Amino acid sequence: MIGHSTRPGGNGNIFTKSFFVLSSLSLVGLFFTAVRFTKGIGAVSNLSDGYPWGIWVAYDVAIGTAVTCGGYTVALLSYIINRGQYHTLVKSAILTSLFGSFLAASSIVVEIGRPWNAHGLLSATSWQPRSAFFELMLCLFGYLVALSLEYLPNLLALMGRGTPTALRTLALNVLLRRGLVSWQQAGEGSTPVASRRLGTIINRVLICSAVAGIILPTMHQSALGSLMLIASTKLHPLWHSPFLPLLFLINCIYFGYAIVIFVSILSSFVLGRGFYDEELATVGRVIPWLTMAWLVIRIGDVMRRDQVPAVFHGDFYSIFFLAECFLMGIGAIPLFRVGSKHSPRRLFLAAVVMLLGGGLYRFNVYLIGFNPGTGWHYFPSFAEVMIAVGIVSVEILAYQLLIKLLPPLPAQRARY
Repeated sequence: MIGHSTRPGGNGNIFTKSFFVLSSLSLVGLFFTAVRFTKGIGAVSNLSDGYPWGIWVAYDVAIGTAVTCGGYTVALLSYIINRGQYHTLVKSAILTSLFGSFLAASSIVVEIGRPWNAHGLLSATSWQPRSAFFELMLCLFGYLVALSLEYLPNLLALMGRGTPTALRTLALNVLLRRGLVSWQQAGEGSTPVASRRLGTIINRVLICSAVAGIILPTMHQSALGSLMLIASTKLHPLWHSPFLPLLFLINCIYFGYAIVIFVSILSSFVLGRGFYDEELATVGRVIPWLTMAWLVIRIGDVMRRDQVPAVFHGDFYSIFFLAECFLMGIGAIPLFRVGSKHSPRRLFLAAVVMLLGGGLYRFNVYLIGFNPGTGWHYFPSFAEVMIAVGIVSVEILAYQLLIKLLPPLPAQRARY
């Protein structure tokens, strides 16, 4: 059935069941986070000298940074390969990437054993240029700033809607005094709009942020793989590979395209809006080729290092290895047949399977395949899980609010 949404804002009801569920989970996560910072990391986690990282790094950081690559991959497709043809997907992708970056950054802050030393990132004398983790942090911080600047115009647009609140009025007054916002007559009243001065500043900044948004993820995604190169005796041979930086980079690209499809279709469905059939189909057709390249490198490397017997050993590690390859292969096959007219449901399901497979690979590298030696064991505590769930809930809740206040996709004809 072909549908068309005439509602400019979609479903604007904020106080839904999901709002209260996410709010409850967020409060629980914030409670345990407060306990972590008041009583120490040992009071809420099962981390140890053998397992200095756990679910926070494996899930919120390793997978969370892959979520941030939605804006990166669409920027590659829109600004470089297709000269802006798919710019319609950029806004949604940037918003997703912005929250993914906050997810990873928040998890790192919680996971740091001595958070009072975190200010070292701002001090050049404390920098370690040869450290892959330093490169990762610096690039992630820069990418977060670039994404924030990219989304700034949308937040300014939000300031002009509805009756001004005290906070909105204060922000407007600051911008007005600096000449960055002016008033424009519109119907019965006036609305704040960006002045020419602010528009010029934003245009200049956005060019730089777009370039940074392409360069920085390339660096920090490969750095995520480089981090595990030094764990040659602790990471299982099925995952320890000299190609880890390349595998993580390719993984983040197809993962980014999958998250764009997932978020675009899901937000369009929730808001009762149309789907970008042609654009999403093009994104979908890119995924299987990247996945096949990843699988060729992955399997070829296993064969080159004579680890084929470990693949079929039937133990804990081989099951997870086969699971990640199976999910990515099954998810990629339907995308080879994606045309300009397709079923959004099938495209959505294929993207979900790709996300599961791509996320499982990163989880395997950072947790499942990591073994520090005899005598060390790790399983996340309830508080650890709830902190991770709480951080994700805060991100989803904030995203849900923003897509209802500032819908990322305009209404158009949709195919259900």
